[in-house]
Amino acid sequence: MVSRSYSNLLDLASGNFHSFSREKKRFPRVATVTGVLSELDDDNNSNSVCSDAPSSVTQDRIIVVGNQLPIKSHRNSAGKLSFSWDNDSLLLQLKDGMREDMEVVYIGCLKEQIDTVEQDDVSQRLLENFKCVPAYIPPELFTKYYHGFCKQHLWPLFHYMLPLTPDLGGRFDRSLWQAYLSVNKIFADKVMEVISPDDDFVWVHDYHLMVLPTFLRKRFNRVKLGFFLHSPFPSSEIYRTLPVRNELLRALLNADLIGFHTFDYARHFLSCCSRMLGLSYQSKRGTIGLEYYGRTVSIKILPVGIHISQLQSILNLPETQTKVAELRDQFLNQKVLLGVDDMDIFKGISLKLLAMEQLLTQHPEKRGQVVLVQIANPARGRGKDVQEVQSETEATVKRINEMFGRPGYQPVVLIDTPLQFFERIAYYVIAECCLVTAVRDGMNLIPYEYIICRQGNPRLNEIIGLEPSASKKSMLVVSEFIGCSPSLSGTIRVNPWNIDAVTEAMDYALIVSEAEKQMRHEKHYKYVSTHDVAYWARSFIQDLERACGDHVRKRCWGIGFGLGFRVVALDPSFKKLSIEHIVSAYKRTKNRAILLDYDGTMVQPGSIRTTPTRETIEILNNLSSDPKNIVYLVSGKDRTTLTEWFSSCDDLGLGAEHGYFIRPNDGTDWETSSLVSGFEWKQIAEPVMRLYTETTDGSTIETKETALVWNYQFADPDFGSCQAKELMEHLESVLTNDPVSVKTGQQLVEVKPQGLVAERLITTMQERGKLLDFILCVGDDRSDEDMFEVIMSAKDGPALSPVAEIFACTVGQKPSKAKYYLDDTAEIIRMLEGLATSNAPISDQIGSIAAVPTKDLF
Repeated sequence: MVSRSYSNLLDLASGNFHSFSREKKRFPRVATVTGVLSELDDDNNSNSVCSDAPSSVTQDRIIVVGNQLPIKSHRNSAGKLSFSWDNDSLLLQLKDGMREDMEVVYIGCLKEQIDTVEQDDVSQRLLENFKCVPAYIPPELFTKYYHGFCKQHLWPLFHYMLPLTPDLGGRFDRSLWQAYLSVNKIFADKVMEVISPDDDFVWVHDYHLMVLPTFLRKRFNRVKLGFFLHSPFPSSEIYRTLPVRNELLRALLNADLIGFHTFDYARHFLSCCSRMLGLSYQSKRGTIGLEYYGRTVSIKILPVGIHISQLQSILNLPETQTKVAELRDQFLNQKVLLGVDDMDIFKGISLKLLAMEQLLTQHPEKRGQVVLVQIANPARGRGKDVQEVQSETEATVKRINEMFGRPGYQPVVLIDTPLQFFERIAYYVIAECCLVTAVRDGMNLIPYEYIICRQGNPRLNEIIGLEPSASKKSMLVVSEFIGCSPSLSGTIRVNPWNIDAVTEAMDYALIVSEAEKQMRHEKHYKYVSTHDVAYWARSFIQDLERACGDHVRKRCWGIGFGLGFRVVALDPSFKKLSIEHIVSAYKRTKNRAILLDYDGTMVQPGSIRTTPTRETIEILNNLSSDPKNIVYLVSGKDRTTLTEWFSSCDDLGLGAEHGYFIRPNDGTDWETSSLVSGFEWKQIAEPVMRLYTETTDGSTIETKETALVWNYQFADPDFGSCQAKELMEHLESVLTNDPVSVKTGQQLVEVKPQGLVAERLITTMQERGKLLDFILCVGDDRSDEDMFEVIMSAKDGPALSPVAEIFACTVGQKPSKAKYYLDDTAEIIRMLEGLATSNAPISDQIGSIAAVPTKDLF
């Protein structure tokens, strides 16, 4: 029986039982990888995947996942449920940006609670008629998830409200976090029911489902996954207060593409990744990417648009035209300022009302001529703060109307009852100016809707008294703290907290010339009409396709427990070094070179003891005493330290300070491997570094015998990274004619002479007339990548035998120029011991094996 995790429920729903998948599709290969730590939970059917050979079938389906399905439900008097599309849902509207051959499946919750006995029938109906898969969340769990963690923790924090007191968002509640994880897990199970992992795209929406990428990536390492955040993303100073900050960041990084409305939101996210996870980003050809364990997570900055054809169809309705005529008569000879906001603490309704009060106070001549219509939509959340906003709003409106109102004139009209869409559209049509004074908002599409409605149509123009050839006009006063503000360059941007500035903006919008109103409207209409919701969806999907383009060529390995799960993506040729294979090559070759890094390779990273063990010394002596071998040990340590540590290794070659100083064996003197005869370049580089040190608090200069290192480990990560880029360009420009290299590392910039042990060794062997037929090069970090590059580039050169066996090996599974890896220091030692004993008598090999602890044999 085929697992429903891979069967296509849409085929089952339509009665096509002869096939469990769409035409031309095949089931993914799923295998448990030995030694991979990947369990997120105790679900026994969700093993990690090592994806070696994905399907090459063209993708033709996208699974859109959101908190709510784009479905309206209605229960008639007989108790029977009926369903219809919710045309106002963004998830439904984004279909306009899809290719015609792109199938769309929706996963989300229904707004109405469905009884358990009805759930199977409802699921079947929604699947057959709407291609929707409902996620049923128990009421108590949903309350903790949505009204608890989402609305009490994430939503306030993302809008810059810290829980300084229990009343401001509430203290972090671990049970609400567990509920959030549980609901995300339910959504993951629903995706599992319909996904064809090698072919389908998955597009996850908003902060309700931020850990869903981890659940999906854990089950399908190659899943093509995009995430779009519709709310603001706060600065790192705010975000870092969240107790589960790292878990959410790592979960988002399991997506292939992460979308934000504005550059500010993306910049804040990247800053958090830098400060909390130590990740850096790069911008190439206009694309921002984060390197995360061999995967490139793309960052997309893309403001959402509106569904223009839907608005235009509403404008053409007879009831809209009737309502416009009614409002025209109601506000005859008055200029209407319009505000449309949800009744919540971040929409700044009270600030707008205070500005209106000040406008009428400072400009008595506008009394009786200007009306503020404030449409207050019901709040999406609930709680004490909503009640306080509502009470404050009603009190302020009452005060203004009592102070400035008179018979036939009401300065502020508060509409706090639900309006039909066509009624709201009618207010847009007759409004002289639209005001948005939110103190924080993810995007806010009210200005976009207003612009399109002010463009109108011939019938509406006739109703409001516009000539057919007259240019359209509109004015916008918009808070600088909302997502749409950067896109609308013709708006009057204000700081909503500055009541004087908002008042001045309102006054200017009323008195500005007609020509300027027309110019601003034309500019806005051109942008809004070309950047609609279809453009937004199409652009995101195109970028998602590009972001997933290299899935087919990379090998993916899942590692990590729980929410620390991530996928390591490696080049197909990158594989674990087989000890049997290298021992076999070692035995049949005669001119062998072995290059070993010491720090982190021969000794465990972070180990308190850095001196070599007796076992290490014995292995190095065995390898270096073989006349067929030339063995070099390279370290960042100085000459004195290496001489002391390896004094008993007579035939071992040493490279100090990353190979600048070399000593072929114990009987020779130290010499330089570089072409640089002096260190005059230091006199040029050090003053430059000192300049950046003085201007970068927390940075230091480390002076080595052969190198200069500028370290910004304790500086501000963002500023330090920026200064490092500037410093590197500065140093490269002043040291152009010097034989030194300028390189960046983990929070450092290093200048050191060009010249490596590997180059010196290969050149020396060539001069002696010996062609190397075996090279082993082992290292663990970025400083060893140069060594790997030299070895691999020499493969086709004259210095090596045509049949040379080359083994460039790094420690750990990570992106590298090496072609092989071993997991840790213990495996490196075991491999070297295998080489050292391969030519020994059989009795010695048996003794060596007997000395290995039993646990190491398996």
